[in-house]
Amino acid sequence: MPNAPASVVDVRRAQFAQAVILFDGRSLPQATPELLDPAGWPESELLSGRGGRGMATLVRGDFGEGILRHYRRGGLVGRFISDRYLFLGESRVRCVREFRLLAELYRRGLPAPRPVLAGWRRSGLFYRAELLTRRVPDSRTLAECVAAGAVGHLWRAIGLTIARFHRAGAFHADLNAHNVLIDGREQIWLIDFDRGGLRVPSQDWQRANLRRLKRSLDKLGGVSDAAWDDLSRGYDAGMAGASPDEERG
Repeated sequence: MPNAPASVVDVRRAQFAQAVILFDGRSLPQATPELLDPAGWPESELLSGRGGRGMATLVRGDFGEGILRHYRRGGLVGRFISDRYLFLGESRVRCVREFRLLAELYRRGLPAPRPVLAGWRRSGLFYRAELLTRRVPDSRTLAECVAAGAVGHLWRAIGLTIARFHRAGAFHADLNAHNVLIDGREQIWLIDFDRGGLRVPSQDWQRANLRRLKRSLDKLGGVSDAAWDDLSRGYDAGMAGASPDEERG
């Protein structure tokens, strides 16, 4: 895709004896199975405290900084099968689905991380998977900001941003305070779209997303009624067509 605009992820596929990798040709000239392992990067650093079930590692390459995530199971099943998934065809592989969803969200200009690579290694009936996305620079999770009392006036912007995704039909399977980022320019991002997808917009799943976020915030000690009202008003304005940039203007 040599003439593709910069907003398009140049999706390429590489197959090896032990792995299959989808990667962004604009971020990587080539992908190898070694890049699915943190040890395969000259610079890497294990991250903690970012929530989610996956193991996350900060890696550095020519494209900049990225977050490499190894998929892990949660719940009761995760106690017995920590990181293996039943193989039902490449189109059903979780990292492949998330990579392609992120590529589409990026193409639409939504504030989600740009995917760099998705790789999976099959062993018999099962596979293990990794996903690498570009890091959102100078960012903290909403959970971290709540703990530091640093959300302030941004509740409305959070609601507006969630509405942008919902208007596009972007379903987030685990919208919680760890998967909302606030960067140094006060831009809001959503991350970790594992098991997410594009759906016909519907108040049923959209409102369920918001309730999930509210439960997550309640587990952190809750937010004031005024803060949640600000988020809700921003969300309603966003669903009516307002954008965060318009609101700032």
